Amino acid sequence: MPSRLIDETKEILEKLIAFPTISSNSNLTLIDYVSDYLEALGARIFLQKSECGQKANLFATFGPESEGGIVLSGHTDVVPVEGQDWTSDPFTMVERDGRLYGRGTCDMKGFLACCMVTAREIASLPLIRPLHLAFTYDEEVGCFGAKALMEELARRGIKPSAAIIGEPTLMRVIEGHKGCYEYTTNFVGLEGHGSQPDLGVNAIQYAARFITHLVGMNEMLKQRSPQGSRFDPPWSTVQVGRIVGGAGRNIIAGSCSVEWEMRPVQPTDAALVKSNLETFVTEQILPEMRKIWPGSGIETVTIGEIEGLQVAERSEARDIVYAVTGANGADVVAFGTEAGLFQEAVMSAVICGPGSIEQAHKPNEYIEIEQIKVCLEMLSRLESKLV
Repeated sequence: MPSRLIDETKEILEKLIAFPTISSNSNLTLIDYVSDYLEALGARIFLQKSECGQKANLFATFGPESEGGIVLSGHTDVVPVEGQDWTSDPFTMVERDGRLYGRGTCDMKGFLACCMVTAREIASLPLIRPLHLAFTYDEEVGCFGAKALMEELARRGIKPSAAIIGEPTLMRVIEGHKGCYEYTTNFVGLEGHGSQPDLGVNAIQYAARFITHLVGMNEMLKQRSPQGSRFDPPWSTVQVGRIVGGAGRNIIAGSCSVEWEMRPVQPTDAALVKSNLETFVTEQILPEMRKIWPGSGIETVTIGEIEGLQVAERSEARDIVYAVTGANGADVVAFGTEAGLFQEAVMSAVICGPGSIEQAHKPNEYIEIEQIKVCLEMLSRLESKLV
């Protein structure tokens, strides 16, 4: 691998890291930079703005306008840094001991930088098959950008056949992952003085019963673990991540919100959890609340339901990555990605990218320069699948 390509990748990655594209922020300045870079190479580009107008997906194409192309995809947003103990500015890339430090270096701007450098090398080739780059928004908060992009590709009649999603896997080939369903359940009760709890409806107390029931379903889900499941753990899981409620210790809590998630290994588990919870709410705790105060309520809001990446008996994307990496086997992971959305859009999909998921979302996030090198080597071999 020529050192100039590694140096160029580091230069681009440094610029990408400098854009603080936390999911709550706009990503438009980064998208403009990437768009200008790829447009100068001759790419055909369209941008798809979010409903709020402050974010955008980028979809760039090199080669012929035909079906059956290959997509290299990654998300542009990163998780927050507040409350984390960084030893350097998270949005200023620092090179030290063979590593590149900064928010997003491994998750997943390192892969984006590798794609951009590869695009420069491929742009002048006589491609007989299109290469697409898909850079999305809001993966970290529900994969909203990728969902919108799949709809736009269908509307435009763009039909790639294989997608490589460059999430950090240490360049291992990943052919399957669990789904990731995220919810917020809001409880509305009746406030009152803490000295007379029977006269109010304590939203926190009912939320606690909901949580106990929800978490208790983990045992049921363990018993439903599919035979031969390769996931760790092999069964579907539910867990509570955040609770917000109440105004003070001497006030009956009038509201409470429970943020929770489910990671199903099979769609039937997700349906069972939702049905079980609906029965518990409508037949048990909600009637008790409304017996005291009719205005009580419980509402579950769907934040995002991202289907898992299903292991396919035949997978063009997996075969392509095998060919360009030399791998002869694939793994599955528990964390979620956008890959399932590409699969739903009738593309074969696989995950393979530089860096380790163990570094993602943590302070002092980094990517090994050696991982950048291995990724660039993989992408350079991709040329053989396009010409």
